[in-house]
Amino acid sequence: MLTPEQGIAGAILVCLIGAALALALAHNRRTAGWAAFVATSISGLFVINAVVCVLADGPSTEPAQFLQMPLLGFALRLHVDGLSAVFLLLAVLVAVATAMYGISYMDHYPEYNVRRYYPYFLLFLAAMYGLLTTTDMMWFFFIFWQMMTLPGYALIRYEHRIRQNVIAANKYMLMMQIACVATMAGAELLVWGEGSVSATGGLKYDFETVKVGLPTLLEARPVTAALAFALFLAGFGIKMGMWPFGQFWLPDAHPAAPSPVSAMLSGVMIKTGAYGLMRYFIWLPADGGTARFHMGFWGALVVALGTITLFTGAAQALKQEQSKRLLAFSSIGQIGYIMLGTGACMALLATGDSSAGALAIVGFTGALFHVLNHGCFKALLFLNAGSLIHATGTQDLNRMGGLMRFMPVTAVTALVGSLSISGVPLLNGFASKWHIYVACIQGSASVRYLAVCGLVAIFTSAITLALFIKFYGASFASRSSAQVRDRLAARGRLEVGTLMQLPQVFLALTCILLGMWPTMGTGLLAKALRMSHSGLLGDMAGATGVSRGAWSRLTAADGSAQFAPAGLAGLLIGGLFVAVLIGRAGGAKRRSAEPWLCGYARQSEHNRYRAHGYYWELKRLVARVGGGQSKSAICAHQNHSFMGNREAWESSTRDSQKAGFTGEKTPDPEMPVWSVIEEKAEPNRGPKSRGGSDGDR
Repeated sequence: MLTPEQGIAGAILVCLIGAALALALAHNRRTAGWAAFVATSISGLFVINAVVCVLADGPSTEPAQFLQMPLLGFALRLHVDGLSAVFLLLAVLVAVATAMYGISYMDHYPEYNVRRYYPYFLLFLAAMYGLLTTTDMMWFFFIFWQMMTLPGYALIRYEHRIRQNVIAANKYMLMMQIACVATMAGAELLVWGEGSVSATGGLKYDFETVKVGLPTLLEARPVTAALAFALFLAGFGIKMGMWPFGQFWLPDAHPAAPSPVSAMLSGVMIKTGAYGLMRYFIWLPADGGTARFHMGFWGALVVALGTITLFTGAAQALKQEQSKRLLAFSSIGQIGYIMLGTGACMALLATGDSSAGALAIVGFTGALFHVLNHGCFKALLFLNAGSLIHATGTQDLNRMGGLMRFMPVTAVTALVGSLSISGVPLLNGFASKWHIYVACIQGSASVRYLAVCGLVAIFTSAITLALFIKFYGASFASRSSAQVRDRLAARGRLEVGTLMQLPQVFLALTCILLGMWPTMGTGLLAKALRMSHSGLLGDMAGATGVSRGAWSRLTAADGSAQFAPAGLAGLLIGGLFVAVLIGRAGGAKRRSAEPWLCGYARQSEHNRYRAHGYYWELKRLVARVGGGQSKSAICAHQNHSFMGNREAWESSTRDSQKAGFTGEKTPDPEMPVWSVIEEKAEPNRGPKSRGGSDGDR
């Protein structure tokens, strides 16, 4: 029977062998894809075995050592505990789904050889396994970090003939190297002048070594320790996309990469930054106590940065009209929720109060649960975006529309993903956000500023719902665009094949399962915390502030908050049944008809709900948060073109002219849709003046 650490080592080895095999088979795209999928699946079995062993029997008492050079403080030591098990489980779920999806998806890059894709994909995955389990804070941290960064760079610039993709990859590389230097410098500061510790074999960069020496450092050189943790926060913050760093690289890197890679970047890779934040700020200072570490200060800082991150990410996403760029900005926003839950945990732990400690567990459970949930629904949404690109040949939401009838499977799974990320009850996004809300609102009795941050988080969920109504409505609802009609006429079918449908269905079912039965997820996380003994939360894991009742009911310890999915589902089903009965009571006949355009204009692209016209005034209100359309992220290239607003407008203008519009006045592409309609419709209004100024419209 393999130990958990041996299982992880085996998974890394399988990925390396699979990368070599995929490289050798790269002359046949499908064969190389299946080889990569098999390697991913086998490595996943090794990882799942390790996770099950840890959650069932507990972690190993000591890390497993595979290589050692004591003179350099150099050792490959792997250790799997409950915390790393959660992140490893997420990595497997997303990796297997994206590997299957990529088998068919990569056929749409006929001009690019897959030897620059599958080997890098497997190296990327192997590096994440290693980074989540290594105990070396310096040398092997650096090795696994670079193993993840360099293949990630190659995957982002896969379409390297497109200059904007190369620029996006360069930004990614620059920020990842800055993050790496920052975290390694922080580790060096923590061991600077302290020497080795015999209890860990003289490995001064080993996590346990640093942990043992931290109380002395906090006592003797508190400024040095504070600088080290500031570097950790900056380094891991860059990795996870924290404000203000994430806006520099993440919205360009995600759209540039092939969609399965985008799913891995957002679903798993940025979560390694969240793992580092949790591991270094909650598990590392456990022996140093919360007072000397100034846990309250660091908790307040993480809460503040998390609140800013979640709001700015969602507000910036609201202004996007490129599908994957919108999803990238929303990833920044969702990372803010993870930071908020983690920061609330730290702030509540600093109070030393037992009831606040129970709420700290609630906050951390929410953050960790959101790591899992966001990984699932964001990977799903990026795969949905890949399917939209496959169908329409563009990322521009303005050029989509009416795809629900042509892509029913993708439409249903995209609806699940959109509602999940928006925090709609009965789906997994709400279950994790509910824990964060409870920790913030009830925790405000001990830490007053948490209430304000919790309210901002709730309001931001409403913004998230709005932007995903835009994402879903512009792509799947409305009338079919000219682009969609042309593609349908040329291809005859727009829905993706089975190999691309199955991963989407699997991830959608996971979102539903964790939303309808959230106790399944929270029970897993409670077990994981109990199997992470050495952190500040290890001894408190049993004192959870939320109890799990029958029918997957979650109840706060004082009974002031409750989430009962079964009861809510019953109410919704009953309400729907009553609405149907009332609707049929009058005996009215249903009929379908073309929409009336008020007699102003003939049917054209201008009379279709497009992404550009959504929330015009709301976008004006959040204009100062930045995140406008980036020209560097918009390019045209065969089936993976990134079409800008100007091109979409020119295309629809040509359609309008064909439909009979001959007015001399040319509408501006930056005008809202209703203004464009008025401009085009004016010749039909007769002699009566329209009246009013531009400000009245």
